[in-house]
Amino acid sequence: MPQPDQAAPDLDEAVGAGLDRLDTPTGARPTSLRRRFVRGFLPPVGALVLLVVIWQLLWAAAFWPETTLPAPLDVWAEFWGTVTNGSVFGFIWTSVHRAALGFAAGVVLGTPLGILVAKVRVVRAAIGPLLSGLQSLPSVAWVPAAVIWFGINDAAIYFVVLLGSVPSIANGLVSGIDQIPPILPRVGKVMGAGRFAAARHILLPAALPGFLAGLKQGWAFSWRSLMAAELIARSPSLGVGLGTYLNDGSSYNSMPMVIAAIFLILFVGVAIELIVFRPLERSVLRARGLTTSL
Repeated sequence: MPQPDQAAPDLDEAVGAGLDRLDTPTGARPTSLRRRFVRGFLPPVGALVLLVVIWQLLWAAAFWPETTLPAPLDVWAEFWGTVTNGSVFGFIWTSVHRAALGFAAGVVLGTPLGILVAKVRVVRAAIGPLLSGLQSLPSVAWVPAAVIWFGINDAAIYFVVLLGSVPSIANGLVSGIDQIPPILPRVGKVMGAGRFAAARHILLPAALPGFLAGLKQGWAFSWRSLMAAELIARSPSLGVGLGTYLNDGSSYNSMPMVIAAIFLILFVGVAIELIVFRPLERSVLRARGLTTSL
């Protein structure tokens, strides 16, 4: 029969091994390419087909005039016309590169701002509510002021995009840092990490899931802000983006052009989500064993 002083170390080792096993991310079984295709591609395509069928039925029922609800084929003809003459690629490039540059600048400004708001009590009390207010303020409200301050040029558009993205990115990082277990900063402090090292090696990695959610929201606000700016601020020097294309459809009273522009704006937003943020989010969360549903 084992003595109590010999059984205790074995029990401690067993408990430690069990806790380590619980803390280790579970290895999800690799998903085949066919299974990922079926799960990721077919549901949205099925929803799109259903939407077009309902649209076609409503058009055939003639509840509304053609100028209000055009046929799906008319919208397709408008879209395909922009593809064949190459103009659609110019629309997408003009808008996407502006949104990407504005979003990148928003990350550069919003990340240190979020750390300051999260870790410095006076800064949080001073501008924390302001950031939340700016996040809920519709970006279109900034367009007239931006045009007056900067004129109708790229500076006005980037200003609106920044004011749309920075509050979301900063608030996402603040939320992520607030959810960090208190023991992690204490461990860093005990090990002699300074403020910069603690932010670089502890705060940002631990807050990554919340920060990533803030980045997604920041991109969404960047895209919406850009569309609002392109809809209102028009000039030959700005080129024609998707927002300008949508505005042209309204000016020409062309519903097929309006719907084609809306679908293009939606398509770009969904494509960025699926190509950039979904794989990044899946990688981060699975590495931490948080979810296998993405």
